Amino acid sequence: MRVLLSWMREFVPGGFGELEEQPEAMAETLTNLGLVVEGVEEIGNSWDGIVVAKVLELRPHPEADKIQLVDVDTGGAASPAGEPLQICCGAFNMAVGDLVPLATLGAVMPDGLEIARRKLRGEWSNGMLCSAIELGEGEDADGIMVLAGSPEVGQPLADALGIESDVLFDIDVEGNRPDALSVVGIARDLAAKLGLPFVLAPIEVPSSAPDANTLASVEIVDQVLCQRFGARVVSNIQMGQSPTWMQRRLIASGQRPINAVVDISNYVMLELGQPNHTYDLSLVPDGALRVRMAKDGETLTTLDDLERKLASADGVVCNGADTPIGLAGVMGGAATEIDDSTTSVLVEAAVWDRLTIAKSSRRLGLRSEASTRFERGVDPYGIERALDRFCQLAIELCGATVSAGRVLADGGVKPAPKVDVRLAAVNRLLNTELSLDQVVGYLEPIGFETLSRTSTDLVVQVPSWRPDSSIEADIIEEVGRHHGYEKSGRRVPAPSQTGQLSPTQRARRRVRRAYMAAGFSEALPLPFLAPGDLAAAGLDEHGISLANPLVAEESVLRTSLLPGLLKALAYNQSHRVARAKLFELGHVYLPSDAELPVEEEWIGAAAAGVDAAAAVQLLYQVGEALNLVGLKIVNKAIPGLHPTRAAEVQFRGRPLGQVGEVDPGVLDAYSIEGRVGWVQLMLAPMVQALQSPPKMKAVSKYPSSDLDLAFIVANKVPATDVVNTLMKAGAGLVRSVELFDVFRNDAIGSSSRSLAYRLRLQAIDRTLTDDEVTSARLGLVAAVEKAHSATLR
Repeated sequence: MRVLLSWMREFVPGGFGELEEQPEAMAETLTNLGLVVEGVEEIGNSWDGIVVAKVLELRPHPEADKIQLVDVDTGGAASPAGEPLQICCGAFNMAVGDLVPLATLGAVMPDGLEIARRKLRGEWSNGMLCSAIELGEGEDADGIMVLAGSPEVGQPLADALGIESDVLFDIDVEGNRPDALSVVGIARDLAAKLGLPFVLAPIEVPSSAPDANTLASVEIVDQVLCQRFGARVVSNIQMGQSPTWMQRRLIASGQRPINAVVDISNYVMLELGQPNHTYDLSLVPDGALRVRMAKDGETLTTLDDLERKLASADGVVCNGADTPIGLAGVMGGAATEIDDSTTSVLVEAAVWDRLTIAKSSRRLGLRSEASTRFERGVDPYGIERALDRFCQLAIELCGATVSAGRVLADGGVKPAPKVDVRLAAVNRLLNTELSLDQVVGYLEPIGFETLSRTSTDLVVQVPSWRPDSSIEADIIEEVGRHHGYEKSGRRVPAPSQTGQLSPTQRARRRVRRAYMAAGFSEALPLPFLAPGDLAAAGLDEHGISLANPLVAEESVLRTSLLPGLLKALAYNQSHRVARAKLFELGHVYLPSDAELPVEEEWIGAAAAGVDAAAAVQLLYQVGEALNLVGLKIVNKAIPGLHPTRAAEVQFRGRPLGQVGEVDPGVLDAYSIEGRVGWVQLMLAPMVQALQSPPKMKAVSKYPSSDLDLAFIVANKVPATDVVNTLMKAGAGLVRSVELFDVFRNDAIGSSSRSLAYRLRLQAIDRTLTDDEVTSARLGLVAAVEKAHSATLR
C-alpha cells in the first residue's frame, strides 16, 4: 500500500506535528505499529529548474527526420523574455502556442539526469522539453506533456500545477490487517499511536428526483456470495480527465489515471478501502442487477478485453436479463464499460464472500486491487460512505447530479463479535503491568469500543472494519501494537513440558552408535543418482526420474543405499584407503501406483575386504546392541549381491533387510577391488523393537569351554541352517556359534563343502565337567548329522 502524507493529513486535523518534518521517524512509528514501511520517497521537490515554456515555432531539423527544432519562450526563466530559445525535440505532438514543461540547463530530472547544452546532428539544444514519464507523472512517454489551463510562461512547473512537496510511504500490509489497505485505516492507526484526533467528516450529497430506487434495482440470489450490495445513480456527468491533484495521488499510489469517473472510483477505493464499480447506466437495461453464482461454461469479456470461461465456483453480477456483466469482486465486464460518451453511471459497492473471490482470482489468474481487498475482508457497513464519497466527488469534479436515496440489498451480515478481555491475560502475554484504563485508552481510538467493564475484565466490541479480530488474543495484539512491543519486558516462557527426543530420533542415535561401535564411519551420499547407477549396482534400473533435477547426472531417486555407498568405497580406494567401512542412515524412494513414491528409511553398511560371514557377524553384533532378539537369516537371491552369498534378514517373522557379499560384477562396475560385505536394514521395525525395554539375561560367573566342529554338508544347505540347528540342540549350554571357515577340495567333491564352526559352551549355575562337554559335543554332532545329512570331519 502506497500512501501520501498529505492524504493522511486530511483525516487528522492539525496534521502530525513535528513528525511531518521527519519522514524517517514517521516511517519507524508506522513500522512499530506492524505497518512495515519498505520505502520512503519525498516527492514534489524534484522539479527545480523546470518551468512553463510557450511554443513559438516548430521547424524541421535539417539533418534528422525524427527530430524537430522547437523555439520556445521561457518568460525570462532561461532566456530574455520574448526571445526564442532553441530546443531539439523528438516528439511531434505539440502545436504553436502550446504550453509545455521545459527543463532548463543545470536542472536535474527525477531520474537523476542533469540537463546540459548539447549539439544534436549539428543543432544546439538548450534544454529539454519533458514528457509525463520523464517528470515522474505517469507512464506516458509518447509525447511532450501539454499543460492545460493558462499557467504563466516562465512560472516554475510545480507552482503552475499547484504541486506541493509530499512524502510517499510504501507499506507492506500483512494479510491480517485489511483495514490498512486504505488511507483512512493507516491514518487512524497512526493518529491513535501519536495521541492525535482522527476525524471522518460526514459526507453531504445534494440529491434530486427521481429516487434511485425507481431507476435501478438489486437482487441477491446467493446470500453466501454477497452479504450486502448497494448502488447509487449519478447523472449528467461531464466526462473528461480528473484534475491534476487527483491524478498525482493516483499515480503515487500505483494507479493509472483513465478518466474522471474511473479515477474517482479508484480514489474512493484507496481512500476508504471499499472497492466499488461503475456501470454505464445506459448499457444496463432498467438498471437491474442480479448477484448469483456463475454457471459452468458461461463466458464474460472483462475490462481487459479477454473472454473468460466461468465455473460454478465464480460469482457474477448480471443484468436484468441474467447475462453476466461483471466478475464479482474481481473485475467488471467490457459490455458496460465507462467511456467518453457516458453521461449516467450506476455505481455499486458490495461485500463479497472472501473465499469465493480468492478462488476465482487464483483460478482465472486475475488479481486486482479490488480482489485483494475482498479476499482480506472489507467493512460490511462501509458501503454507504463509499457510495456517498463517490457521489460527492462526481458532483465536485464532473458537475453531476445524484438521484436521491440508495439502492440497498442485504444478504445477511454476521455481527462483529464481542470479546471478553482479561487484564491478567493482557499483562501475561505482553509481559507488562498495564492498568485497565490504559488498555481502554489503547483500544478506543482505533475503534474497539468498551461495552462493559469490571475491575479486572472488559467486554470489547470489535469494529466492523476489523474482520481479522475475533478472539481475546487479537485484542491483546492491538494493545501490544499501540503500547509498543519494545516496551514489553523480555521473558522466556516457561514450557509446559521439557523437550525430549521422539522415539524415532532416539532410535536413530542408538543405531548410529551401534554401527560406530562396530568400527564403521558414517557417510552421507546424496539421494540422487545418475541414470545408469541402479543398473550398475545390479538393481532394477526403473527408478523415479526427477522432473527438474539440479544436474542431469543426478536425475534419478535411489531405490537402495547400495549405489551411494559403493561410490564412497570406490572413492576411498582411489585414495589408497583399501578397507573402508562405511554406513549410511537415509531414505530410499520406491516406485508405486500412488501419486507419490513409497519413502522408507533404511540403514546400510558396506565394508571393503569383508566376506559374507563377517557381514553376518556384523548383523548379529548390531542386533544384540539394539535388542533385536530372534534375528533369522534365510538364504535368498538378492539383486546386487553374490548369487550364493546373500540372505534375507527376518525379524519377528517379517523381512527386515538383507545381508551378504556384493556381486563381483557390481564391484567391477564400480572399480572396487576385493570383496565387500553388505548389510541393509529397515529402520521402522528397529524403532518399534527399541520401544520395548530390554529383558535381563543372567550372566554366568563360571568358565566357558570352546569347541570347534567341522561338517561336510551339501552346497544346497545354508550355513545359517546349521547354526540354527546347533543353537537349538545346545539350548541352555551353547552361548554362541561362529562360522570361521569354508573349505572345498576334490576329496570332498564339487557338490559339498566343509563348514567349520566355533561353539562356546557355558552353564549359568556351574562349571561344566569334561563329561558334560563331551556329552554335549556328541549331541550337537548327532543333531547336525541327522538334520542336514552331514558328516563330521
